[in-house]
Amino acid sequence: MHSTLTAVAHATPDAIAEPASTAVSQRAAPVVVPIHAAALKVACSSCNLRELCLPVGLSDGELKRLDSLVEVRQSLKRGEALYTAGQAFTSLYAVRTGFFKTRVAAEDGRDQVTGFQMAGELLGFDGIGTERHTCDAVALEDSQVCVIPFGQLESLSRQFGALQRQLHKVMSREIVREHGVMLLLGSMRAEERLAAFLLNLTQRLQARGFSASSLVLRMTREEIGSYLGLKLETVSRAFSKFQDEGVLEVKQRHLRVLDEEALKQLVNGSTC
Repeated sequence: MHSTLTAVAHATPDAIAEPASTAVSQRAAPVVVPIHAAALKVACSSCNLRELCLPVGLSDGELKRLDSLVEVRQSLKRGEALYTAGQAFTSLYAVRTGFFKTRVAAEDGRDQVTGFQMAGELLGFDGIGTERHTCDAVALEDSQVCVIPFGQLESLSRQFGALQRQLHKVMSREIVREHGVMLLLGSMRAEERLAAFLLNLTQRLQARGFSASSLVLRMTREEIGSYLGLKLETVSRAFSKFQDEGVLEVKQRHLRVLDEEALKQLVNGSTC
């Protein structure tokens, strides 16, 4: 049961908030800032997210070569698009701060949320196959990404086996994530889907050194519903039920997990 729960939780990428401003600013063009990474101490070799991002397992020499690629970072305001469907694919993006959602336009014209990404994760894999992005990536709060030119990354990965292996691992995680979403949508009831969603959030908080029980959602309940295949009203009822049963304490977007075991039992029961 436990292994099944872990697989589902890791396969549902959602966004958890570190404390950050959520003020809505006037929309403006994304700010692209050329930098010398080492000088500003944002290089891969010194980044505090290095164990969560692409450079896992690289030697110091290999990290320095990778640093030479990551000399641009891009800042976006809440609501701004990092890239849009149909845009030419040129780079991968490592989320340094903030949160994003990816979305596609459904046939009926509505937006379908396909994922949530947070600090230490990569965006842009959707564009590799056709060399054009197939979805939009939108900042859920003021955010910053490191821009990694894909052509140069490919060339470097051919020189360094560790980098190539890590790139393949990250791509594999994306495939596992897709399988996890299919499991959520195909076999779980509403409460079970939300439970898996929340367990994933607590795990990702722990990986970043934050509380495993206190969550701040950076996505709306409507966006959660879009991702989980649920109506807004259903998501709201599930949150209310968890609060009534003493599983969660809910104050708008601030959540506190009071009974983690109850969430695990829901997910275990649906996947055994």
